[in-house]
Amino acid sequence: MGSFQAPPGMRSSALLETSCGYLLQELQMIWNEVGEEQSEREKVLLELEQECLEVYRRKVDRANMSRARLHQELAESEAEFTHLLLSLGERSLPGRPEKMSGTIKQQLDSITPALRDMRLRKEERVNQFRAVQGEIQKISAEIAGQSEYDDSITNVTVNENDLSLKKLEEYQNELQRLHNEKNNRLQQVEKYIAAVHNLSATLGMESSMIITKVHPSLNELCGISKNISDGILGKLNSTVESLQEEKQKRLEKLHQLGKALKNLWSLTDASYGDRYLYSHVIDLLSVSSAEVYDPGSLTLDIIQQAEAEVKRLDQLKASKMKELFLRKQSELEDICNKSHMEIPSRSEMENILNLINTGEIDHTELLMSIDEQISRAKEESSSRKSIMEKVEKWILARDEERWLEEYSMDENRYSVRRGAHRNLRRAERARVTVNKIPALVDSLIAKTKSWEEERRKVFLYDEVPLLAMLEEYNLSRQEREEEKQRQRMKVQSQVVVEQENLTTSRPTTSNRRLPNKSVSGGLGNATPLNRRLSLSIQQQGSNSKSSVTQGTSFIKKGNKEQGKRIFPRTNFNSPLRDETASVVSTFSGPLSP
Repeated sequence: MGSFQAPPGMRSSALLETSCGYLLQELQMIWNEVGEEQSEREKVLLELEQECLEVYRRKVDRANMSRARLHQELAESEAEFTHLLLSLGERSLPGRPEKMSGTIKQQLDSITPALRDMRLRKEERVNQFRAVQGEIQKISAEIAGQSEYDDSITNVTVNENDLSLKKLEEYQNELQRLHNEKNNRLQQVEKYIAAVHNLSATLGMESSMIITKVHPSLNELCGISKNISDGILGKLNSTVESLQEEKQKRLEKLHQLGKALKNLWSLTDASYGDRYLYSHVIDLLSVSSAEVYDPGSLTLDIIQQAEAEVKRLDQLKASKMKELFLRKQSELEDICNKSHMEIPSRSEMENILNLINTGEIDHTELLMSIDEQISRAKEESSSRKSIMEKVEKWILARDEERWLEEYSMDENRYSVRRGAHRNLRRAERARVTVNKIPALVDSLIAKTKSWEEERRKVFLYDEVPLLAMLEEYNLSRQEREEEKQRQRMKVQSQVVVEQENLTTSRPTTSNRRLPNKSVSGGLGNATPLNRRLSLSIQQQGSNSKSSVTQGTSFIKKGNKEQGKRIFPRTNFNSPLRDETASVVSTFSGPLSP
């Protein structure tokens, strides 16, 4: 069997006792040789015993302190480990001892590797948070429009109490949102810059100066990141809108100049070469602002050149405008004359010509005004067409009526002469036409009234109201008919009296043959009777002539006072004389050739 092995502490304690025993023996030997007293010996031994106790006590206290420090280290390590688990958002860590046993140092040795691993993981997580938060701050600064930003991430404060993956994911989502917003803003900036380039090229402006004026960072030559703040986006938007407004204004100006050029070309008969020089201005008339994008198509030089050309043609137009105005005035007068409408006053036309000569009137408005007058005149002429056709028929019927009156006054109308048969046929047709006049006049009155009600104006014929003319004609015709009837009755009564006188004073049978002889030999005996009848008729006709003439002269006088030109009327006496002659020819037929 082997010998007994004492624990290290026990072996060191036995060794200490042995050493102390040897030292005490050696001290006794010395004291014996010296002959030290017993009391002195006890005193020294007591001191040695106290000193040994002090040494033991210090060692024990030091051991207690070391144990307490180890306990504290272990507790701190466990607390730190637990805090790291909580801050990292993890419930446990693989490899961590769930239940620790053994001495304090053994427990410390078992938790130290896991704690070191957690510290490394925390450092990595903090770096991730710092990187994400730093990028968030940087992009936020760019969006906020901060011109300078420290790229270092040392100034980023990370909340180490919450380093969980969930929180990191939130920051990453925020970073992604900011990235998207930044990209959108960069796209907007690029879009605005491209719009500025295009608009500047179209308007003939320097785009780089305009962009640099908004912010220097937008110019690629500056070499710095573009400012994408809300203020810069607002300025870019305002710049683009102002350029678009300027583009619209210039296009509208060129539209006005183009229209003016077309009008002036048509007025001045410009050559093809002169028109070709400004064909690009005319091409812009049919396009909108969004369709104009060719570089240099809306420059100030083009506008100034077009303005100069319009000014030159304006000066040239003044001489031709008078000729054109006179031509259109003649056209208007022709329309009015053909339809017997009212013609614009000469004084007004002369005033317009004076304004044309002095250049105090807008030629375009003048042409538009006279074109409108011509259009209205044509429209009114068209509306008067059916009435004017009937008026022409009425005038022709009046002419036939007048001719028939003159023909009836001709005493030789029944004589055998050249063309007499044609006059007879014309007289028959004229009587048919004259008989249609009352119906024609009534139709004209109805149509004229309808026209005036529709147009709410008076129908004028050569500046005289047509209804007044027709009513005057009806009145005069009625007066003539009444006068004819009175004359016819008088003539008939006179003829009856003459026949009765002839019957009472009839001679013998031998005398009855005398008329036959006179008829066969001539008209000697018939002539006195005819002469007496015609004499009485002429006397009565002269009386009726004076009365009718007085009535018509009163109407004429009233129309002249109104400044109107009365439509030409036939001689009122001629129908009376015609009727009288026809009555005479009827009752004296057997006695006339």
